[in-house]
Amino acid sequence: MLNVAKKEPIGVTDPDADLIFGLKAGDQRALAGLMDRHMQKIHKQAFYMLGDQMAAEDVTQTVFLKTWEHIQDWEAGSAKLITWMRRVTKNACLDILKKKKPIYTDTVPDMEDASESPFENLSEVQRSERIKAALGQLPDNQRAALTLSYYQGVSQREGSSIMEISESAYESLLVRARKALKVILADEKLLEG
Repeated sequence: MLNVAKKEPIGVTDPDADLIFGLKAGDQRALAGLMDRHMQKIHKQAFYMLGDQMAAEDVTQTVFLKTWEHIQDWEAGSAKLITWMRRVTKNACLDILKKKKPIYTDTVPDMEDASESPFENLSEVQRSERIKAALGQLPDNQRAALTLSYYQGVSQREGSSIMEISESAYESLLVRARKALKVILADEKLLEG
């Protein structure tokens, strides 16, 4: 069901309101429009949480299928549709992570190439791989919070709604995650040096 436990303030304007009516009417063009708008966001969130391209694709398909199947239960003003979709993504990823350890792949998420020399580019790729590996060592909820905050760019309010915790608990989770990530990366440097 699409109702959310924590509601956003009354009168929240959903940027997907133009598609929700079509979705409720069973219009596949509305679903295609929703996918055009949010597929990349949902996939990136799943990929950063799981570190596995195929698993992220499966989660993305699951999120859009659940949205399509449960849109009739959607109540306008309860939350933004994308907030609910991100929550479904987070929960699906956490379910996968609970079943098995994260899978580390050889692919690194695309990063903008701002370097001038191959040496700078190499160190950037190495740094990205180290951060990705360090993220994989964090507890699942900390990894989810960092993914939402840094890779998805969600606000603290939306992040806390997605995680189904208070804003202060979300901020605390982010602080603990940043500290843990810093310790992991510092320990890694000590081992190399």
